[in-house]
Amino acid sequence: MRPTAALTPLVALALAATTLTACGGGSGSDPDTVKVSFKQSTDNSVKVMDTYLADIRKQFEKAHPGKKVELVPIKAPDSEYYTKLQQMLRSPKTAPDLVYEDTFLINSDITSGYLKPLDPYLAKWPDWNRFIDTAKAAAKGEDGKTYGVPDGTDTRGLWFNKDVFEKAGLPADWQPRTWNDVLTAARTIKKKVPDVIPLNAYTGKPVGEAAAMQTFEMLLYGTVDGGTDPLYDKNSKKWIAGGKAFEDALSFVETVYREKLGPDVSDALDPNVMTRVRGEWLPQGKLAIALDGSWLPQDWLPGSGHEWPEWSRTLGLAAMPTQHGQAPGKVSMSGGWTWSIPAKAGNPDLAFEFVKTMQTKANAQKWYVANSGIAVREDVAEDPAYVDAQPGIKFFTDLVSTTHYRPAYPAYPKVSTAIQEAMEGVTTGDTSVAEATSSYTDALKDATDNQVVER
Repeated sequence: MRPTAALTPLVALALAATTLTACGGGSGSDPDTVKVSFKQSTDNSVKVMDTYLADIRKQFEKAHPGKKVELVPIKAPDSEYYTKLQQMLRSPKTAPDLVYEDTFLINSDITSGYLKPLDPYLAKWPDWNRFIDTAKAAAKGEDGKTYGVPDGTDTRGLWFNKDVFEKAGLPADWQPRTWNDVLTAARTIKKKVPDVIPLNAYTGKPVGEAAAMQTFEMLLYGTVDGGTDPLYDKNSKKWIAGGKAFEDALSFVETVYREKLGPDVSDALDPNVMTRVRGEWLPQGKLAIALDGSWLPQDWLPGSGHEWPEWSRTLGLAAMPTQHGQAPGKVSMSGGWTWSIPAKAGNPDLAFEFVKTMQTKANAQKWYVANSGIAVREDVAEDPAYVDAQPGIKFFTDLVSTTHYRPAYPAYPKVSTAIQEAMEGVTTGDTSVAEATSSYTDALKDATDNQVVER
């Protein structure tokens, strides 16, 4: 989750060279081979996507004699993944036939002409009617055309270690009602269980969109009532300048790191901190509270490399509360990923056949469970086998009713980067909340051609 970080020309050139090498001769070099690019985990022990796609490849090749599937993994932290992907999409020589797109970036790639509209394929695919409307909308461009098939969505909340809570004298059924309740619990843990990180809230440019969406927007959207968007004004079609809500969200982040309620700043600004949260800090009892996503258990399931059978007994779940407990009382953000066909793909028809194989009801359900994802097919969401497949699925699925979606317009990646920069400033203490907010508004004006409104 995950915007494009700013890169030096030398780094960008190196990434481009890596991508060109990884992609071989481009998707059109063999009309009988479909090249499928995907985001590979930076944790070598996590093979959830690799395993799933290997199984789909076998099914596809069996159903399409003479056709082959070449899997093209991109192994990189989120921000580098987006850069590498966009490098691949620019030329027929390097563009694969199918790519894995984060919905926050899809409109930017659509505007850049990197993706092919899928409407002619979708019109002839009955299963498309099974997908929920909000998921379909996430892959739709401003031109009204659809550019991706979603493979699930997600929600976010608070994971907490019940063993640590017991040592701190906190309840096992903890359900904070306000931001202050969250901070009070973290302060209690810092005092009573000093060898544990009280709270992790992603921050700064190194973790990219995880900081903007999973921390900042979870806070920002909790400053208003459920029907108001504090980031983008749909009526005027303008972005909202930094104001009191923005400052309040930044103040929460500042408090976490000023009071040392979070990880050391050097760890918080490590691009691989997400891997450490899932693979080390939570399983080893080093972290008490994590503001994080519904997908975490994928790293702990059998065969994952970080098997943790006790996770569902050790960890509790709580909704992230609104700032003062105002209605609806809790907040979540949702995103997701789609399978898209590059505009310069050599074998688009074969690529969509691969999508259809991936997105049968059985295969979609298999992926949702393996990836700890939230179903976007209605027939899967209604299946008791899915609902009961894993602890936590019902909790995170129920958050969909009060969730929010990013305003993923073409300018959003730049807006996200401006948010990350503001967060990083208050995390390190180099910038005050007021200064960071002012700098954000200036960056917002530059990123959106001054399409900014005060609120």
